[in-house]
Amino acid sequence: MDMRLGHVLVRKGLLDTDQIDRALKEQKRTGVPFGVACERLYGLDPTVIEQAWADQYATITQRVCLHEERIDPEALMRLTRRQAWQFGAIPLRWEGADFIVATCPELLVRAHRFVTRAVGCPVIFVMTDRDDLHAALDRAYPLPGAVLPSDDQPRGRTAA
Repeated sequence: MDMRLGHVLVRKGLLDTDQIDRALKEQKRTGVPFGVACERLYGLDPTVIEQAWADQYATITQRVCLHEERIDPEALMRLTRRQAWQFGAIPLRWEGADFIVATCPELLVRAHRFVTRAVGCPVIFVMTDRDDLHAALDRAYPLPGAVLPSDDQPRGRTAA
């Protein structure tokens, strides 16, 4: 399914279809990314756009069951135990130059912000559910009493 960022913003009730059309025209006119056009035109908080992007990405990327995935021990060494738990990410392997990392949709923004900066190579995120992620982290990075962070999805607009 082709889930465009504008569709996500409409589905979340943040913009309507007329506003999306206006933002698309602004994007075409100025060359700025669609999300930036929405921020400028409608005062949407950049974190709201970022979460909408994460929602979009989570719908189009691969979904995995981590107990069935091949996990390369070398990949696990790219994050510390604390980092893996704190950012809700588990490295799986390299596929060519791409580093494959699993997270769950509600932690994608957090995982993306950290992992893409920390590993220094292209990262592809795959999605799993929160329980599967927790179980995989328990196996790969045992840390008694560790829990995944709560989701940190922003809501609403900034003052215009």
